[in-house]
Amino acid sequence: MRINLRHFNCFREVARRNSINAASPHVHLSQPAITQAIAKLEIELGATLFVRRSSGMFVTEAGEILLRRAERALDYIETGARETLRIAQKEKERGFENFHRLMTTAQLNALIAVVETGNFSLAARQTGVSQPSIHRRARDLEALSGVTLFEKDRAGIRPTATARILARAAKLAFSEIELGRAELDALNGRETGKLTIGAMALARAYILPKTLPAYALEFPGHRICIVDGPYDQLLAGLRHGDIDILIGAARSPAPIDDVVQDPLFNDPLAIMVRRGHPLAKRKSVSPAELARYPWIVARAGAPLRARFEDLFKSKCAGTPSQLIECNSFAAIRGLLLESDAVTLLSPHQAHYEIEADLLKALPHPQGNIARAIAATIRSDWAPTRAQKRFMELLKTRGHDAAQDN
Repeated sequence: MRINLRHFNCFREVARRNSINAASPHVHLSQPAITQAIAKLEIELGATLFVRRSSGMFVTEAGEILLRRAERALDYIETGARETLRIAQKEKERGFENFHRLMTTAQLNALIAVVETGNFSLAARQTGVSQPSIHRRARDLEALSGVTLFEKDRAGIRPTATARILARAAKLAFSEIELGRAELDALNGRETGKLTIGAMALARAYILPKTLPAYALEFPGHRICIVDGPYDQLLAGLRHGDIDILIGAARSPAPIDDVVQDPLFNDPLAIMVRRGHPLAKRKSVSPAELARYPWIVARAGAPLRARFEDLFKSKCAGTPSQLIECNSFAAIRGLLLESDAVTLLSPHQAHYEIEADLLKALPHPQGNIARAIAATIRSDWAPTRAQKRFMELLKTRGHDAAQDN
C-alpha cells in the first residue's frame, strides 16, 4: 500500500471536525486539495470513508476503523518529532516547530533505510531507489527538521540519536497504517495481514508448532513470519514495529518500560544428555558429578545462563572445566549426540528428541526448577482481531504446557 501522510492527516482532521471547510486551516490546504486527498485515499483503500450529508461529513464504519489507526500513526510521528526537537534543543540546534506536518513518506523511508544500513549506498540497494535520490531525501528531511540526523565518521556516516528516534516513530506509524488496511480488508470479508513472531528457541521448537496450525486454519489468508535471533535483536524489532510478539523466557525485571511481558507458563528445566551417556540411567545426579563433564551453556545475560550459574554456586560443587557457549538448539543437539557434553534445557524444547529416545532428561539436582515463559508485546500495542485470536490460542497452548509439567 502506498502511504501518503498528508492524505491521512487530511482524513483525520475532516473526521474530527465533520467538515472539509473546518479542516482546511488545520492542514494548510485548500478545500479542493483536501477533497482530492480523501478521494485518492478512498480509491487506494477501496473503501468509502465518509457519508456526505447536508449537516457535514461523517465517518462510515470503514472510516472509524481507519481513523483509529490514523490517529495512532500520526501520534507516533508527532511524538517522534517532539522528542527529536527536545534533543536538538539540548544540543543547541534549532529545529522547526511542526516540521512533522511537512515530512513525506519518501523522506521517512529514506531515513529508515539509512538508519538500518548506516550507509547511503546500502540504503539505496535495500529500497530499490537510486543513491542520489536516497541522499537527497534524507538530507531534505534533515534540512526540514533543522536537526542533525547524520554525522560523518571513519566508516562513512553515523545516524544520530535523533535520527534513530524519528526512524522508530516512522516505522511504528507505517505499521499502524498497514494494520488499518488489514482491518478494512477483514471488514470486506477478506482476511489479510501479517503476523510476525520473534521466537526464542523454546517457542520455535515447542509452542509455535502447537499453536500456528490452528491459527493458520482460522486465518488462511494471513502471512506468518517467524524471526529468530538473539534476544536483544528481537526486542529491538518488537519495539520498532518489525515484530508483533516476542515469545521466550521472561526477563526479570522487564527489559524496558515500553514493553509488557504476558506470562504463558512456567517451563521446568532438566539436565539433558544423549542416550548412552554415562549418566543417562541415573535417577539423580549431583552438581559435583555434573562438573566433571563438558557443558553447553547459554550466552551471558540469558536467563538459562543464570540458572546454570546457580547450579554451581556451592563451593563443593566444583566448576565445569570446559564450557561451550551456544544458543542454537540445532548445534546443542548435535553436540549432545556426538559427545559426553551436558546441558541445562527444557524437556519441552527437546520434546521430539526425547520421544525418539535420542536424548535423556535427568532431574535437576535442586528439584523443581523452572523459568517463566512469556509473550512480550509493546505496552501500547493495539492488535487486530486476528492478532488477538493468536494470543488466545497461544495462552491456551501455554495452559496445556503447564498441565504437562
